[in-house]
Amino acid sequence: MPFKALNLSEPVMRGVQAAGYTDPTPIQLRAIPVVLSGRDLIASAQTGTGKTAAFALPILSNLGTHGRLRVLILEPTRELAAQVETAFRDFARFTDLRTVAIFGGVGYGHQRQELRRGVDIIAATPGRLMDYLKEGTLSLRDITILVLDEVDRMLDMGFLPAVKDIIGRCPRQRQTLFFSATVPPEIQAVAAFALKNPERVEIGVNRSVTQSVNHALYPVAHEQKFELLLALLGQAGFDCVLVFSRTKHGADKIAHKLKAQNHSVAVLHANRSQNQRIEALAGFKSGKYEVMVATDIAARGIDVAGVTHVINFDVPENPEDYVHRIGRTGRAQAVGDAFTLVTPENAGDIRDIQRFIGQQIPELRLPGFAYKAFAPRPPAPPRGGQPGRSGAPGRSHQPQRGGGWNRSRR
Repeated sequence: MPFKALNLSEPVMRGVQAAGYTDPTPIQLRAIPVVLSGRDLIASAQTGTGKTAAFALPILSNLGTHGRLRVLILEPTRELAAQVETAFRDFARFTDLRTVAIFGGVGYGHQRQELRRGVDIIAATPGRLMDYLKEGTLSLRDITILVLDEVDRMLDMGFLPAVKDIIGRCPRQRQTLFFSATVPPEIQAVAAFALKNPERVEIGVNRSVTQSVNHALYPVAHEQKFELLLALLGQAGFDCVLVFSRTKHGADKIAHKLKAQNHSVAVLHANRSQNQRIEALAGFKSGKYEVMVATDIAARGIDVAGVTHVINFDVPENPEDYVHRIGRTGRAQAVGDAFTLVTPENAGDIRDIQRFIGQQIPELRLPGFAYKAFAPRPPAPPRGGQPGRSGAPGRSHQPQRGGGWNRSRR
């Protein structure tokens, strides 16, 4: 079904066409009619499936023309708030609707100026929004649509008290939308007091890896991890690469060493200033930087079209973060590759990830790389797990399946 069959307003349809979209994704196909109808909604879908457009397009259609502040979208991070605001601006380019992003890490001046001018839609992080509410700069009395985006992430970050406070400041007669990659029991508790008879939409399996991503493990000795990273980046087709580190210090160290090897590198983590984070994302999206090294701040919701590869330099601490990390590639039904560098110390973490996703991840070797040693094979996943997608992990090279792993840990 094309977008034109979803009864979106004519100006919004022009925005959709200008953005180059033709057919809705499954989450958009199912969520847009519900939002247009005015019903509350709990929607979960795998990362990279177009959740932002699933609520942005029908909201813009229902708003019509510029008026008072009517829509509030809560996001867990600055990057997501800015990204959602940009999406709304793009889709609303043929309307007179006004959107502003409100988040910390920057001064209050510009945001206050935009609020005084009058806006229809606010995309905000809970902390900065509460600042404006407490000082009386902003009121939510006219909110008709409340969107809680990446709800699971907001709860993980400890925003539940602020979120409850914000919900309590909105009118009871409103439309409330929950969008999340996963819907754990904690979200159900929030939904019980925030939503009224919500429609539920679930696309895909919460723990599954997006089918458009070919993912694999690269066993390597710990002292050769950076050497293998360089070798992978030297392969044809590694044009736009997101490298994940567990720590901020580790991300800085990797970026410094890559720059020394003449790679163009951006860095994204919580210790970077807001201007540095904005510049890093903009440069990575534009192609100024071929590599972005990041912590898990970039694992959820950061949407960069055309990421060819995700490389987990460090295995994530939580199995769920594995799914979110590798979901940064293969987005919007494109195909992407995700590789994880695995050392002997990671055997337990890999076992947990494979149990979480219910499949065994293929093991590969890079042809021509002078391996010193192989790590032991991670324990097999529980019975009933499905084999991972081996596919063609490299676009222009032919990695070989890893051999010589011992099943027992030494």
